[in-house]
Amino acid sequence: MKTRITELFGIQHPIIQGGMHYVGFAEMAAAVSNAGGLGIITGLTQKSAADLANEIAKCKDLTDKPFGVNLTFLPVVNQPDYAGMVKAIIEGGVKVVETAGNNPQSVLPYLKDAGIKVIHKCTSVRHSLKAQAIGCDAISVDGFECGGHPGEDDVPNFILLPRAAEELEIPFVASGGMADGRSLVAALSLGAEGMNMGTRFIATKEAPVHENVKQALLAASELDTRLVMRPLRNTERVLTNAGVERLLQKERELGASIKFEDIAPEVAGVYPRILQDGEMDAGAWSCGMVAGLIHDIPTCQELIDRIMAQAEDIIRRRLAGMIS
Repeated sequence: MKTRITELFGIQHPIIQGGMHYVGFAEMAAAVSNAGGLGIITGLTQKSAADLANEIAKCKDLTDKPFGVNLTFLPVVNQPDYAGMVKAIIEGGVKVVETAGNNPQSVLPYLKDAGIKVIHKCTSVRHSLKAQAIGCDAISVDGFECGGHPGEDDVPNFILLPRAAEELEIPFVASGGMADGRSLVAALSLGAEGMNMGTRFIATKEAPVHENVKQALLAASELDTRLVMRPLRNTERVLTNAGVERLLQKERELGASIKFEDIAPEVAGVYPRILQDGEMDAGAWSCGMVAGLIHDIPTCQELIDRIMAQAEDIIRRRLAGMIS
């Protein structure tokens, strides 16, 4: 399948594995890229720029296909070494960077001068237009269904994607609720040039997470995510568990007076405990409503092949058959 996204990134299929904390290691990115999609290493999961450089080198040993690195810009007390990470990305020969969080304008000149394509994650049309204006090459448009941070506007993809198509000139992919060939065809019909999958890729054989995490996704329905940190205007969609329910109870009890410190035990440093050690009640970890559409744990190759076969069948047979 050829779209503006496959052409832009030099990939076979218009499927991107988004950056995921403590999931986007070299093994994950390489498996997706080898299957014809665009795998992404999560930069901030690495402890230093040197560690990121090593992870990039490892990924290059595992695939000769294009892959990218995610850089999420967050307002934190101890800033990551963004300059060092950008240097590692450039020197590592990475050709695609997925940016997220705050405006990436400060690093864009360095990336663009190195010939790197930048796709920025946005949860609104206004932010997408800003990303286009500052020189991003593509947008990952994240609807309200998405795992992680859906923004504060709560616009689902059936509205957000066609609105993005009305306003944007650069290509964009749909993110949030993407799981299969139906998702891809729907995204294309609404104006996207492909799709970004996060949660669905966690439930694959190559995903470097604890088996408890994969089984939790299999067991979950579309009703099992929760929105946390809304009072702090840092909303995150997560899979429910005992830790998440404790967090929500604190939000109800403390109301407008709540501070990050009050919920730190449920959100700070819990990712390795959950995703690597399998402590499923430790706290909040990003998960999309798409969990309700996850019914097996295939390889990345099996998943992507199945998605593309289903999408082609829908386009060639089901939809074409409806035209008289």
